[in-house]
Amino acid sequence: MSIEHTINIFDEDNYYIKLIGFFIGIIILGIVCFIDDVKGVKAVVKLFAQILAAVVVVMSGIEIEIINIPWLNTIGLNEAFSVILTIGWVVGITNAINLIDGLDGLSSGITLISCLSLLIIFVLNDSPLIAVILITALAGAIVGFLPFNFNPAKTFIGDTGSNFLGFSLAVISILGVAKTYTAVVIIAPLIILALPIFDTLFAIVRRVIKGKSLKAILAPDRGHLHHKLMDRGYTQKQAVLILYGLSATLGMFAIILFESGIWKAISFLLMIVAIIAIGYNDIFKIKKNYINEEKNENK
Repeated sequence: MSIEHTINIFDEDNYYIKLIGFFIGIIILGIVCFIDDVKGVKAVVKLFAQILAAVVVVMSGIEIEIINIPWLNTIGLNEAFSVILTIGWVVGITNAINLIDGLDGLSSGITLISCLSLLIIFVLNDSPLIAVILITALAGAIVGFLPFNFNPAKTFIGDTGSNFLGFSLAVISILGVAKTYTAVVIIAPLIILALPIFDTLFAIVRRVIKGKSLKAILAPDRGHLHHKLMDRGYTQKQAVLILYGLSATLGMFAIILFESGIWKAISFLLMIVAIIAIGYNDIFKIKKNYINEEKNENK
């Protein structure tokens, strides 16, 4: 690739400005989250930093400009709604990855699976090269980091790392589907990131019901998916691998949906459900025996 061709890639759609906005957003989040990791800051302050970083991204020109609903017409968004939707997406995904970061290697592993799934879809969709480069770079960084972060972890990701991963995923996913009119590509990031998104939405509803106020949303609890798995007797490593499997399944579903259509994607999902249903009893027995052996060893 020539230098001139590289310059043209970045000049297209003002990608220089968009990258600057993206990096400034990372710096804002990085500073606030680093202070949080070292000294601790209020949840409201972190939320403000996330919103500010998202606003900077929007000001640089990175926006969700259209919504393409399958089997319906493409909906062009007015400027105000586009800004609100983009900020909501960036803040939402940033928090989703941050909230799921409860076990060694969980958020980094799920982000890696999401990166690989998005990379395949970007390539199949002829997405902008800058999105392909960024998602590949993010995946490569995680591949080098994950062995040290997986249980038992030697290096911890902290709020700085989890916010960076979520923020980067959110922004790059927008760049990858920008201005495309392929319905499946628009909903692909939603499917790929469904696990952390569901966990976050469920946490919001759960905390509001328990706390009976919106302030309760910011209060931490032990009701996340990984906590539920551990409460059922799974070890940290087992819980993480189960959630990896769920995330990979959703990623494969999104890829098959894009490449082969809805019916093959549903067939794949049903096959996975059938395999889990058939093997559930055996898995449960293995887990039960493992727990009993641990109890006998501790006596």
